[in-house]
Amino acid sequence: MAGKRIESVVGLHRDPAPVRLDGSLDRVDYSDRFTLRTEVTATPEQWARAVFGDVPNLGQLFIWRTVLGLRLSSGRSPDTVAGWRTGGRGADWIRLEAASWFLSANLIVHTGPGWVSLTTLLRYDRDPARHVWPTLARVHRLLVPGVLRDARPARSAGRA
Repeated sequence: MAGKRIESVVGLHRDPAPVRLDGSLDRVDYSDRFTLRTEVTATPEQWARAVFGDVPNLGQLFIWRTVLGLRLSSGRSPDTVAGWRTGGRGADWIRLEAASWFLSANLIVHTGPGWVSLTTLLRYDRDPARHVWPTLARVHRLLVPGVLRDARPARSAGRA
């Protein structure tokens, strides 16, 4: 999958409304979506686990727990992906949820024929989020395309 082009959409007014409908936040203050064209066919959960892992790695722990203060689950569980709680799912999407004392977050993986996308939705619950996230968002937007390109999901049973 290396070298595959990633399409991105950043900003609340550029993100398709149906994507936000799959989110659980009553208000969205930040939104981005990255889409990878791929021949790999896998379920949204398989893609989520390929992108983030079953449990968070050290880098994820540092960013998610230390910097953002997100409350993540420990250990492997069918109800979590990399410590994020599975908050909802449909045939072509899965929503991961986590929150800290100053923000709430959804990571939504959508799949379709020939593509997978990762959407990040954030709600700023307290003022520090408005100051912390814009700086981290720059790093986030640099990292996500590579994370999507490097993901290697297990293929779905009965699919090519």
